[in-house]
Amino acid sequence: MDIIFLNEFRAETIIGVYPWEREVPQTIQLDLEIGLPHSRAGTTDDVADTIDYGKVVERIQQVLGEKHFSLVEALAEHLAQLVMTEFGAPWIKISITKLGLIRGVKRLGITIERGAKS
Repeated sequence: MDIIFLNEFRAETIIGVYPWEREVPQTIQLDLEIGLPHSRAGTTDDVADTIDYGKVVERIQQVLGEKHFSLVEALAEHLAQLVMTEFGAPWIKISITKLGLIRGVKRLGITIERGAKS
């Protein structure tokens, strides 16, 4: 399986369970590995034969601007399902990191993997 990746994609969103987390947007970091539904793009050199990562980024930014989550787990699941459903990815691994949120903790977050990696 061919995999495209987006590393250290940073975006602003409202996320958290505590009232102070929901007052001001936080910077989160997303790292995605997205399985391609077929591997023809290397031969055809045609964006139609792959997943357009620019459109994936635009769609994620749209979601982060419109929808707010309490848990990084829920956001990760939502984004994983979105990429698989809207872009036809058979497999995705996504990590979401909150940066510098808790004193003494540089990064915290979750990594999930969904779909079948063949």
